[in-house]
Amino acid sequence: MNDNSGTAKLPVVASTDVPHGLRPTVDPATLTHRQLRRDRFWSHIPAYAEVDEQTFVDHKWQAKHTITNPDKLLAAVQSLVSPEFYKDVAAGFEQAPMSIRVSPYLLSLIDWSNPYRDPLRIQFIPVRSRLMADHPKLGLDSLSERADAPTPGLTHRYVDKALFLALDTCPVYCRFCTRSYAVGVDTKQVEKFTLRVSEERWAKAFAYIASRPELEDVVISGGDAYNLRPQQIREIGDALLGIDHIRRMRFATKGPAVMPQKLLTDHEWVDALTYVVEKGRKLGKDVMLHTHFNHPNEITGITQDAIQVLFGRGIFVRNQSVLIRGVNDSVATMGQLLKRLGYISVHPYYVYIHDMVKGVEDMRTTLQTALDIEKQLRGSTAGFNTPTFVVDAPGGGGKRDAHSFEHYDRTTGVSVYSAPAVKPGQLFFYFDPIDRLPPEGQARWADPAEHPKMLEEARQKVHL
Repeated sequence: MNDNSGTAKLPVVASTDVPHGLRPTVDPATLTHRQLRRDRFWSHIPAYAEVDEQTFVDHKWQAKHTITNPDKLLAAVQSLVSPEFYKDVAAGFEQAPMSIRVSPYLLSLIDWSNPYRDPLRIQFIPVRSRLMADHPKLGLDSLSERADAPTPGLTHRYVDKALFLALDTCPVYCRFCTRSYAVGVDTKQVEKFTLRVSEERWAKAFAYIASRPELEDVVISGGDAYNLRPQQIREIGDALLGIDHIRRMRFATKGPAVMPQKLLTDHEWVDALTYVVEKGRKLGKDVMLHTHFNHPNEITGITQDAIQVLFGRGIFVRNQSVLIRGVNDSVATMGQLLKRLGYISVHPYYVYIHDMVKGVEDMRTTLQTALDIEKQLRGSTAGFNTPTFVVDAPGGGGKRDAHSFEHYDRTTGVSVYSAPAVKPGQLFFYFDPIDRLPPEGQARWADPAEHPKMLEEARQKVHL
């Protein structure tokens, strides 16, 4: 369609007949991933009933009122929980490898009418009655990060990538933290390996990175980059961007999922991150933010507003989830999470099969669960919004595509991976939670004499 000027005109959509689709029309009411909470959802918590929106959306208020012990939890929720549940939580705190920090934001999103089954409670508040015995093959530092560290707080496992653990604190502590060996304060269960902010420690890490020309990619984590001061964000950015062979940087933080308010009210922190991103762009280098949402209930209208602050600054955000029993181990929940992330401009990147860390056996799923979920999800949304399901191989094999096992015995729950580009010639074993195995497998794990036999049987099945 052309006018006399030769300029093409597009048809007016409203006056154009709609072609008949090959698929049935979707009822807009079913697009629930777009329905983000914008109500005063915190007002049902007795301690926050009179808190206005401006106060609730202040990151300083969130930090000041963070829950750090059972008494503070009870003071906040009061009559919403039974005395029995409170006692269960108190006993859970005593057994937890991680210290406890829960923001008012998260606390307000928990369904306190059914806290035992709530997916956010499961992630952040332990209850003694649901804890299970650790798998006999797990370790505190299950990924052997310290073994691959040339200097404390810097893991160099992959040829061209390093992990820089800048600090050991977070705005909120997850029960399932893979770095429970170092993150947070000491608990009755774990004496932490300290990774406090240190000029000397940082300088050694930067010196090592500068000395290794093969390194092109650095992840800045901890702990959580949310807890870095603005000047520290700039210092890290200037140091790493000043190394010619560094081409990519990723700041890792769970902050947007647990305290999105910081992105709305901590302007200095956002400005510091923007400074590094823009400096990197001028140098032709990628600087991104990696975050960590596990359940669609973690994403609200506040989250969307916070992410849009980053989006408006040209800051690209990727998400890394953990597959957790009772949280997101279903096709429906994981599918909703991926759709909701895409809707707020966060790209799903990885789904990790739960690491084998202490005190969280009740949260782990089988490898088969992950394989089944990924199979069902693939094709449900765009490829760039479809995460890769991975096993971070215990013992330092690095991230392996969940499907890439050399052997997987569903009865014993033993899977075997190789990592030829990372540690050639070595085998790495992952183990399903024992309570999810068939009776034959559970019986073999009940007998310590069978443990080495099961590993050897699996090893013999591998032909590299």
